Amino acid sequence: MAQGSTVVGFEFQLSDVDRGIYQTLSFKVARHPSETAVYLVTRVLAYALEHAEGIELTPGLASADEPALVIRDASGRLRAWIEVGTPDAARLHRASKAADRVAVYCHKDAEAWLRGLAGHDVHRSETIALHRIDRDFVDALADRLARRNAWSLSITERTLYLDIEGTEGDSLFGTVERLTWPG
Repeated sequence: MAQGSTVVGFEFQLSDVDRGIYQTLSFKVARHPSETAVYLVTRVLAYALEHAEGIELTPGLASADEPALVIRDASGRLRAWIEVGTPDAARLHRASKAADRVAVYCHKDAEAWLRGLAGHDVHRSETIALHRIDRDFVDALADRLARRNAWSLSITERTLYLDIEGTEGDSLFGTVERLTWPG
């Protein structure tokens, strides 16, 4: 863990109807001092949206060479490189060469980011999964972030429904939009 990091705990019921995943997830994240609540929440949502055997939260901002999340097979081979934010074309090129699958979860101005990617030669760019998570949803969830978080998250038809346990009537919903690589 990076010096000065804050440990944030998560326990939630994941019901991903789109992929047929129903599990209780319990994990801790080391929040780097420069990591915003919005970035952390987006990283945790990406963890849920990409949840599969072998998924790992990396040190995040504490390790600039690693993505926010990875999925490795039983032999340790990198299967998926999952970014949060707005990585540049060179980083996506490197990711696409390193992993079978690359996904990005953007929580910022996606239009400006996509314009910045246009015209760059990125390995297998057509296979990179680009997503935008509803910024109002992420902001509202970041405002409610605590040191220990208990959530119920349901995903259906790319819509996220989240209940925060212990707070009566505190339910949020937002969407995940699939973006197109700029041509």
